[in-house]
Amino acid sequence: MRAAPAAILLCPGQGAQFVGMGKTWAERFPAAAQTFRQADEVLGFKLSELCFNGPEAELTRTDNAQPAIYTTSVACFRALVDQGKFPGVAAAAGLSLGEFTALHLAGAFDFETGLKLVRLRGQAMQEAAASVPSGMLALVGSDEAQARLLCQETVQGDEVLVPANFNCPGQIVLSGHLAACNRALERASAMGIRAQPLKVAGAFHSPIMKPAAARLKEALDQVPWQTPAVPVMANVTGILHEINKVDYVKQRLVDQLTGAVRWEQSMIWLITHVPGRFVELAPGKSLAGMMKRIDRSVKVESLAEPA
Repeated sequence: MRAAPAAILLCPGQGAQFVGMGKTWAERFPAAAQTFRQADEVLGFKLSELCFNGPEAELTRTDNAQPAIYTTSVACFRALVDQGKFPGVAAAAGLSLGEFTALHLAGAFDFETGLKLVRLRGQAMQEAAASVPSGMLALVGSDEAQARLLCQETVQGDEVLVPANFNCPGQIVLSGHLAACNRALERASAMGIRAQPLKVAGAFHSPIMKPAAARLKEALDQVPWQTPAVPVMANVTGILHEINKVDYVKQRLVDQLTGAVRWEQSMIWLITHVPGRFVELAPGKSLAGMMKRIDRSVKVESLAEPA
């Protein structure tokens, strides 16, 4: 019998959360249940209860959503490993927050270290967002040149408005001051681009996150680090991390808070260079949807719920 191809792990980012996430995994698989218990102990509150039963308003807070998604993804992965579903991992990639999950699963740091990092990251991003009226805007039907032109024609004075996510063809997210986002919403219509405000705490992946980036850098400097055992994609470059250079990897994670996530470029690189089957870990399905627009010939197995 031919062995199953190695998995290319796709780890979801913020926005993938939903009330009830991870609950079925924890009910059916001891490894997943233990992961949630471990998270509860490390954080000192019932993250599991928040994931399984909400309330939604608390779960969607940036400081809660990030550790919740990280824990759910790891719980899913551990359950699958226990079942022998992963004979090997060829590479890992994660969208924004998911890059931390990918690095943990590749062996860069242990679960507890990663959990504390993403909790701090979420808190720092929440605080930076609360300090400045800001937001994010999804563009549909825009290319990078149009997105950058829209930003240039919209900002006034010292305002910030920049591309924050290049998710897939025709889907770009802008991030910046709220007034600039509102003007961009009107200007986009005149340019023939559909635009939609996102329900987020603030301008993630923009210079407005500089205070959060400083806090994350300080925390990363204290992290004991191992060389990842498998290749991991870097969001801000769209290519592999130089995993043998610890300082390089840590700096790319810091850069990610104020720089754009190049997910489309990352997926094209993996499709071109790494053989394997693409697997999107719980709790998300959106990465599979993005892949359909990047390359419809590539199938992604989504594991938001166990089969």
